[in-house]
Amino acid sequence: MNLKTKRIRGMQDILPDEMKKWQTIEKVMTEEALIHGFKSIRTPILEHTELFERSVGDSSDVVEKEMYTFVDKGNRSVTLRPEGTAGALRAVLENGLHNSPMPLKLMYESSCYRYEKPQTGRYREFFQFGLEIFGSSSASADAQLIILAHSILERLKIKNVSLEINSIGCKNCRKKYIEAIIDYFNSKINSLCPTCKNRLTKNPLRILDCKNETCSEICKNAPIITDYICSECSEHFKILQKYLKSQNMNFKINPKIVRGLDYYSKTVFEFVCNINENETLAICGGGRYDDLSEILGGPKLCAIGLGFGIERILNIMESQKILFPKEKPPEIYIASIGEAAKEKAFKLCKTLRNAMIFAEMDIIDRNIKSQMKYADKLGAEYVLVIGENEISENKAILKNMKTSNEIEIPINENFLNDFLNISVKNIGF
Repeated sequence: MNLKTKRIRGMQDILPDEMKKWQTIEKVMTEEALIHGFKSIRTPILEHTELFERSVGDSSDVVEKEMYTFVDKGNRSVTLRPEGTAGALRAVLENGLHNSPMPLKLMYESSCYRYEKPQTGRYREFFQFGLEIFGSSSASADAQLIILAHSILERLKIKNVSLEINSIGCKNCRKKYIEAIIDYFNSKINSLCPTCKNRLTKNPLRILDCKNETCSEICKNAPIITDYICSECSEHFKILQKYLKSQNMNFKINPKIVRGLDYYSKTVFEFVCNINENETLAICGGGRYDDLSEILGGPKLCAIGLGFGIERILNIMESQKILFPKEKPPEIYIASIGEAAKEKAFKLCKTLRNAMIFAEMDIIDRNIKSQMKYADKLGAEYVLVIGENEISENKAILKNMKTSNEIEIPINENFLNDFLNISVKNIGF
């Protein structure tokens, strides 16, 4: 087949069989968030570029290398969102939600876009499930969000997951730490990769995220941020650990976690999954961002959030052979012979669907033999065949596809009630 155009590199088609898995994951996430008091929000896929330059950081890899930015027809610089938090906070401020009773808990599912090299499990269009809590500076909010994420992973039955936490301090105490790591990395500058040499002058914390083997080795002996945080940030971190321990949450303090975006402060965390003995993959991450509202021109508004990578969650579940629910087959397939019977089948299907019963019928003019084969392939529980005789007598034979037994049923105004009595009572005829 010589298609005139194909899918853009780095994008993905999510086909029906895969979509069912996605919906299973998103259903679990949404259900857990709802019972924790979260409400849904949707924000535009396009934002003014300035939003991400201010929030994500103009020296971050995301802004410098990865954003899909272009000038629109109004000569404005706009960007496809590379992450969800900045847009969610912008929406909160612009629509006055920061004046509502606090805490404000929001959730969203969104597509995000980063121009990275496509590889296994990583696309240029990817999907996140995000949770944000606004209006609380308490470490209990941090703990609640982390415990919620853990509950989601437990319900999805993902194994070999561990929680890593860190505190990167506030903007005041972080200054001393940045001075310390600049001194340290300056002494190793000749061994750093070109990207990290550039980061050293623009955003030295990003060096700790570098995946280059040499840089990673150098980072092992770098100063530890928790040695530099102020008493307030230290106390906040201790309280977080107390709350997590009270819920028997196992965690590891990883001083190298700084997260990839500039807006984080104090608590940062990741849930990582062991891929093999030497490799882990972050499947959920987040942190506190108490200063971002003011950076965007809003009032002081403490906040903490997280994001799940849906593709990564799905890949892990498939690699661990976690079973997804099977797709529900039609409860009934109505096969028809002739145009009058097809019209009758059409009406009966509508009646059944109005009662939230999954019903199917022929719409591509198969013969009766092919319709029966198709009904069997779909896994329909029952099949009703309607022809001229059935219409004239206002009754037809309903076949149980598991037992092959049959029963007579009216196809008049009593059809729905009679079918419900059969299907609900699960009569094994």
